Amino acid sequence: MFAVTMAALLAAMILALGRLYLGPTLYDRVLSANSFGTKTVLLIGVMGFLTGRPDFLDISLLYALLNFIGTIAVLKFFRYRTLGDGVNPDGDGP
Repeated sequence: MFAVTMAALLAAMILALGRLYLGPTLYDRVLSANSFGTKTVLLIGVMGFLTGRPDFLDISLLYALLNFIGTIAVLKFFRYRTLGDGVNPDGDGP
């Protein structure tokens, strides 16, 4: 049963990669990248359950946090064109 789940997750990940490549807007691409990351977290969890290694859940939680922070960073970068606090190095302000 879990092998079928892994196959379904892999198929969904392939579809998410297709949307990432063909997405008409930036936000479609970011959403599909976030979706791909979420499916990766699920795949790592299922793989850990199948192999009997519960430490895979720790790895999947860490990957989920990195996926969330990465998505926020990409959206902030494309909105403000910088990842900093918005102050120029010259001290002139934004």
